[in-house]
Amino acid sequence: MSKTKEIKAPKWEIKDRSYFLTNGLEPLTYTLQSKHHDKSSLLWFDENLKTQRELRYATNQNSPFVDEQKGECTLGHIIFHNGTLSVKKEQQNLQKLLSLYHPKREIIFKEFKPEVEAVDELAWINYEIDALNSARNIEIDHAEAILRVEKGTAVSEMSSKEIKRDLMIMAKKNPQAFLAIAKDENVGLRNVAIKAVEQQVLKLSQDQRTMHWGSNDRKLFNIPFDENPYSAAAAWFKTDEGVQVFKQVEKKLQ
Repeated sequence: MSKTKEIKAPKWEIKDRSYFLTNGLEPLTYTLQSKHHDKSSLLWFDENLKTQRELRYATNQNSPFVDEQKGECTLGHIIFHNGTLSVKKEQQNLQKLLSLYHPKREIIFKEFKPEVEAVDELAWINYEIDALNSARNIEIDHAEAILRVEKGTAVSEMSSKEIKRDLMIMAKKNPQAFLAIAKDENVGLRNVAIKAVEQQVLKLSQDQRTMHWGSNDRKLFNIPFDENPYSAAAAWFKTDEGVQVFKQVEKKLQ
């Protein structure tokens, strides 16, 4: 007869704990739900008991679970001030409600964990270094293509030094997004399509549904509904017909 796998409770340390609202929110006060309502549930699914258990913050009880609370309960409010909440080690019921069981943890609020914050910060610094090194070594044509994702046609009026400067700023501001764009093989193809339309080598119809040759208005391809025309052009440039057109477009671009 096979044994039922026992689900162990996470290791718990008795200490003071701090919590903060996510997404950088810092209102003067924010009250977190502290008891169950029919219209707004406050439940936790117990894997061992295979049932939902009702939660409630009662200041005179040792447990945040209603089924473990005894006698008259003194309900408490959970209030964040300026986006943060500090809970002393003596308030174990509130700490466990916030750290282990509250359904809004990791969504509306998080527990502050210095060791996790340090790891996240180190990862961000490494991303930033990689992005800045990449931005510094990128050829100007590729730099223009990447920067155009953020600045659009304004890039056409920028000098090489301005492009390199803004590229470095972009890499520092959001290194993860920068590295993803830099590695996207379609970025360069989209840039060629944009420049081609700007210089009237190609012509985009007013309804942005078809792409034509600029010289004779011959239709080249249809643009799928709800797709960016330049993303569609990048994909089309990879087709057998598109490859030939791409080579001609590159020759015509100034």
